[in-house]
Amino acid sequence: MLARHRFIPGLLTALLAVLAGCQAVDYYDPAIEEPLPATLTPPREKEMVSLPAYRVEPPDLLQIEVLKMVPKPPYRAGIYDVLQIQVLGTLLDQPIDGYYLIEAEGVVNLGAAYGKVRVAGMTIEQMTRAITEHLRQILRQPEVSVQLARATGMQPISGIYLVSPDGVVNLRQYGAVHVAGHTLAEIQEILQRHLEQFLDSPDVAVDVASYNSKVFYLITEGAGLGDSVRRLPVTGNDTVLDAISQVGGLSQVSSKRIWVARPAPGGVGCEQILPVDWDAIVFGGSTRTNYQLLPGDRVYIAEDQVVALTNFIDKLVGPAQQLAGFTSLTTSSVRGWQTLGRQYNRNRY
Repeated sequence: MLARHRFIPGLLTALLAVLAGCQAVDYYDPAIEEPLPATLTPPREKEMVSLPAYRVEPPDLLQIEVLKMVPKPPYRAGIYDVLQIQVLGTLLDQPIDGYYLIEAEGVVNLGAAYGKVRVAGMTIEQMTRAITEHLRQILRQPEVSVQLARATGMQPISGIYLVSPDGVVNLRQYGAVHVAGHTLAEIQEILQRHLEQFLDSPDVAVDVASYNSKVFYLITEGAGLGDSVRRLPVTGNDTVLDAISQVGGLSQVSSKRIWVARPAPGGVGCEQILPVDWDAIVFGGSTRTNYQLLPGDRVYIAEDQVVALTNFIDKLVGPAQQLAGFTSLTTSSVRGWQTLGRQYNRNRY
């Protein structure tokens, strides 16, 4: 009996704590509601700011285009390379002016009137001399011009590349380049310097194909049933209303107590808490607390305390209800078997 009297006050104390919304941390900072200097006012709807230059981080996707891809001289022609050959002083009905493939035998076929010339493994100057010497056997004073139109032995670079966890992009046969923490302009310069080892004056264009590294978080308190966390990409134009719309609005266990927690570097202790007036935003169209979301922000939606109390009571009395139900079912089953036994014995005699 004494233990029972001690249990009841403890239970009442726990229920009162839940009803009062007892929290270990004071999430709200009243100072943030006071007027702030313009330089410290958080950006909000109708008063947004442009985000700083985007710095690439894993796992962003980069679109890399090499606009000029000429092998670094001296380049030696290989099988299936394409040459652009122009010759002055040819036969009138047999011109040499076009693109010629280096065949599997390492030769280019200049046509029925001129035959084939072996050029595989030669530089541009060597190919020009070889073709000139060959044509002098047929023509009086041929003037030969040779250019490399396509080098099939060079692997193409243009494409979409993933920034790996160590901050590099893998350009396959051209090696790996560290790009994490750099802007697009800086990455363009880094890639051009790197590719100068393989190409003659490369011209590179870089863009972000998928922005994956800059995000904010939407956290919904679960009224004692577990919190949910959504990771959403930052587009540079997101507000609190945008964030909540991406999850279909407030859930049945949510209250209208919402705030934005803006983190600061560890140990600084300057975290910023921005309370959100949900009714003013949705009913009055107010923009005062519809803040622009920045990378790393946490939009927190607090639980409905009545729903939380209901769930707490269900958790508290649930085991007792299950035990009572099991006991009642067991008792009913025993009585049924006893009654069935007496009826059986009565019929037997």
